[in-house]
Amino acid sequence: MKLSHRITHITGGGSDGWDVFYKARRMIADGVPVTELTIGEHDIRTSPEILTAMHAAAIDGHTGYAMVPGTHALRKSVAARIAARTGVPTTADNILITPGGQAALYAAHNAVCDPGDTAVYIDPYYATYPGTIRGAGALPRALVTTPDTAFQPTGKALLEATKGAASLLVNTPNNPTGVVYSADTLHAIADACITNDVWLISDEVYDTQVWEGTHISPRSLPGMADRTLVVGSMSKSHAMTGSRVGWICGPAEAISLVIYLATHTTYGVAGFIQDAADFALNQGDSVEEEVAAPFRRRRGLTMQALDGQNVIRAVPAQGAMYVMLDIRATGMSGEDFANALLDAEHIAVMPGESFGQAAAGHIRVAMTIADEQYVDAQQRLIAIASLKAGQQARYTKKGPGSAATGPRYASLALIFGEGTVRWDAYGVAYLEFERSTQ
Repeated sequence: MKLSHRITHITGGGSDGWDVFYKARRMIADGVPVTELTIGEHDIRTSPEILTAMHAAAIDGHTGYAMVPGTHALRKSVAARIAARTGVPTTADNILITPGGQAALYAAHNAVCDPGDTAVYIDPYYATYPGTIRGAGALPRALVTTPDTAFQPTGKALLEATKGAASLLVNTPNNPTGVVYSADTLHAIADACITNDVWLISDEVYDTQVWEGTHISPRSLPGMADRTLVVGSMSKSHAMTGSRVGWICGPAEAISLVIYLATHTTYGVAGFIQDAADFALNQGDSVEEEVAAPFRRRRGLTMQALDGQNVIRAVPAQGAMYVMLDIRATGMSGEDFANALLDAEHIAVMPGESFGQAAAGHIRVAMTIADEQYVDAQQRLIAIASLKAGQQARYTKKGPGSAATGPRYASLALIFGEGTVRWDAYGVAYLEFERSTQ
C-alpha cells in the first residue's frame, strides 16, 4: 500500500542524522561499554521533590483527561515566568501546554505555514527542524551560517533568506553550537521578520543555560510580540526530559486557534505531569540554577582541556549543555572523526554534519556525564584529534606505577599504527609515531 509523500519524505530522503548515535546504542546493547556524549540527557534525574508532587497528584486522582490547553494553574505559572524574565505582559491566554518542546515546534509550524509555504531555519540546526517543517507540509529553506561568525546569521543573509517565506525558526541559546545570539543578531532577526512580514518561531528551551552574555527573547523586541511564537520546555531547565511537558507562548488569538490543533492531535498533557511542572516552576530560580550548574562547570573543564593545544578549537561555548568543537585540522569530516572516536575509544559524540552542512568538520559534545569521566573523555578525544593531525597524543598518568598499556593504547595503535609510548617529566604519557597518521 502506498504511504503519503509527507511521511516517506519527512527526512528529505536521506539519513535523519542520528547514525552514529544508533551505532553507539547497538554497541551498548551488545555489551560494549560506551561513553555517551551524544544527546542532551542530564546525568541527574528529575528532583525527588518534583516526583513526589507528581505522585501526589496522581494519587489524588488527576489521571483522567486534562484540559487540552493545559491546566489553568500551569498556564498561569508559565505566563508569570515569561513576563518576569522578558518584561512582556503575558497571561494564561498566551500559553498552550504541549507534550514537550518538539510537539510545540510542530504545532507552531502548523499554525503559521500552509502546505507549500517556505519555512526558514538556521544551519547548523537541531536535527529535527527540517523534518518538523516537512511534517507540517511546508518547504524547509536553510540559512547557512559560517564558523567565522560563530554561526550567527548576518542581517543581509536574514533579509535575503526570509523573502517570500512564511516563518523563520531560530534557537538561542543554540543547539548544537552552544552560541548565545547577540543583541545585534536578534535585532537583525526582528528586522527581517518585520520587513518581510514573516512569523518568528523562537526555540528557547535552553534559556536557563547561559554561561556568557545574556539571553534575550526576541518576543521582547519592538514590534515582535504579535508575530512571535516562543517554544519552551521543562526538559532542560528542570531535568524533566521524560515527562514531556512544554509550551507555546504567542498572541492570544493565535493560541486560541492552535488549541484546536492540539484537540485533534495530542489531546493535552497528563494532569499529574502538569501539576508536577507547576510545582517545579514555583520552586524559584534556584532549582533551575542547580540543574544548570554541572554544565556550567563542565564548560569550564572543556576550556581547560583544550588549553595548550591547537588542533581542536571550541566554537564560543556561551550556553546550552553542549560544546561544538572544530576538528577540521584533522582533515576529517565530523562524521568520519565521530566514527573513528567511537571505534577506537568507545566515545560517542554527534558529527557536526548531523546538524547541517554548515557544521561540517565539527562535532557536538554533550556535557552530560560525571566530571571525572568527562575530563577523561575529553583527553582521549583530543589525543585522537592530535594523532589524526600528525601530532603527539598525550594522556595524564593515573598514578604511581601506571603504565601506558591496555585497551586505550591498544585501540590507538590499531587505528593509527605502531607507536612508542613515552613518559615526560610531568608524568604524562604520549604515543610517538614514526609516520604521519592515516
